[in-house]
Amino acid sequence: MKSPLTGYRILDLTSVIMGPFATQNLGDMGADVIKVESPEGDLTRTIGPSRNLGMGAMYLNANRNKRSIVLDLKQADGRDALLKLAQTADVLVHSMRPQAMRRLQLDYPDLKAVKPEIIYCACYGFGESGPYAGRPAYDDVIQGVSGLSSIVSFITGEPRHVPALFADKTSGMAVTQAVTYALLHKERTGEGQEVEVPMFETMVHFNLVEHFSGAIFEPPESNFGYARLQAPDRRPLATKDGHISLMPYTTNHWQRFFKAVSREDMLEDKRVTDPVYRAKHIAELYAIVAKIVKNWTVSALIEILVEADVPCTPVNRLEDLLDDPHLSKIGFITEDKHPTEGKIKNTGIPIRFSKSPGALRRHAPTLGEHSVELLSEVGYSDADIEALIAKGVTVD
Repeated sequence: MKSPLTGYRILDLTSVIMGPFATQNLGDMGADVIKVESPEGDLTRTIGPSRNLGMGAMYLNANRNKRSIVLDLKQADGRDALLKLAQTADVLVHSMRPQAMRRLQLDYPDLKAVKPEIIYCACYGFGESGPYAGRPAYDDVIQGVSGLSSIVSFITGEPRHVPALFADKTSGMAVTQAVTYALLHKERTGEGQEVEVPMFETMVHFNLVEHFSGAIFEPPESNFGYARLQAPDRRPLATKDGHISLMPYTTNHWQRFFKAVSREDMLEDKRVTDPVYRAKHIAELYAIVAKIVKNWTVSALIEILVEADVPCTPVNRLEDLLDDPHLSKIGFITEDKHPTEGKIKNTGIPIRFSKSPGALRRHAPTLGEHSVELLSEVGYSDADIEALIAKGVTVD
């Protein structure tokens, strides 16, 4: 069964997380993703626990469904090989700073000259039209400059980075969307184009959806920041034996919650029945909830709230996800045998298509695992490939 992007070829000149996560998503959906790496390889190959050098856990988790070719793009022969591959590709995605691609003579005009209809997607820290253009950027930097770290200070009292690669992965999903949109445009018009996905602008767009708040008006109706998310008791709540995450949201939710925990005195409280008034006093309601749940066990509270149709879940540790009953039932976390790394775990593809599902077709490749195969596909003879290996342009 074909997947949505079966038949498309993506040249992946990205590294670390944003780009590789994006192109892995495209590979999951059937695209033939060719990971182009320097002789040193993607930096994430050396990050985190590993069984073999160059096959770190973080790399394995962001590079399945790809083939790997090593090309030293600083050498003319490496650049030429990339341009030959580009003639067979629908999309090139890179995460280098624009000035680096210009130095390599691999910016959009160079690629367009050999493949006029190519989609050229650049993803990096800051858009080219602003004063931050060309600056280096990683997840922590973008969390800080985009306001995300200051959002955390609503609760902590000081700016802190979210302990996840939040900007990288969010921007990576934007890259996946952008490439898919550009492919749709190409299907309709036959035109390729240059696409830019800057992390800073992407994260500002993301953060301000709720946190623009009343500052969206001129003059402002309030400060920045969504008040509900700033309430001190908007957090995992302690119970007798653990923590629970719950979120009554509508009036019905709130009334069902208080009825379920035998607090009928709250059913007609204005903070419960009037949504506008509730929004202004949400911190008070959360504080009441926090006191109530201290007297319950997690399992007992989940049982009555599920029965009352109030949104709630236990608070899982990361290791709990391996045995989560929902994930276990649908087989979301699988155990497979990697050709070089042995038994490893994979997360499944969260998006479901009834007619064209994605699939896990390839394990994350070793460095240059498919170099010879791919060079052969674009016309290099065995002797040509041996010469490139001897020059250090590629590896076998």
